[in-house]
Amino acid sequence: MVEETGQRGPGTKGKEMSDLEATENSTGGVRVIGLLSIVIGAIMIFAGAVTWFVITDQLAAQHITVSEDAANFGGKEVKGPFTAYAQAQIIDKHALEATGGKTYAQLDQDDPLRPVAMNASFLRASLFTSVVAYGVAFFAAGVGLMFILLGWSLRRLAP
Repeated sequence: MVEETGQRGPGTKGKEMSDLEATENSTGGVRVIGLLSIVIGAIMIFAGAVTWFVITDQLAAQHITVSEDAANFGGKEVKGPFTAYAQAQIIDKHALEATGGKTYAQLDQDDPLRPVAMNASFLRASLFTSVVAYGVAFFAAGVGLMFILLGWSLRRLAP
């Protein structure tokens, strides 16, 4: 039997530990997992921020301006998810006006307006891709923050 002083009683041959030693051994893994969680969270926040700024830089390099007749952000330079979405929406409106309300798939193969619909579709897809990439970057940073909070909590709970 183990005494509260931490000394081992006769016949234990060093196999039993005091309550304090057992607690320290069982929480060591929790503290390591907490630290790993914090490190991974920081990496995810960094990766999300880098991705966000790369997308912004690439969009700005294209010098796209949201059409003046867009529902939102008219005249603003496309440099973020909201302006990219606004420009994609107005491109759709303009393409449908030009094709008489028909999409690329609805136009005959020899219709001279088909390339207009196709280009509009490609432009919209590119802008929506940047919107999705912004969302993924934001998600990564948010998950990274949660990892940091989880890691911090684990380390606080383990003495």
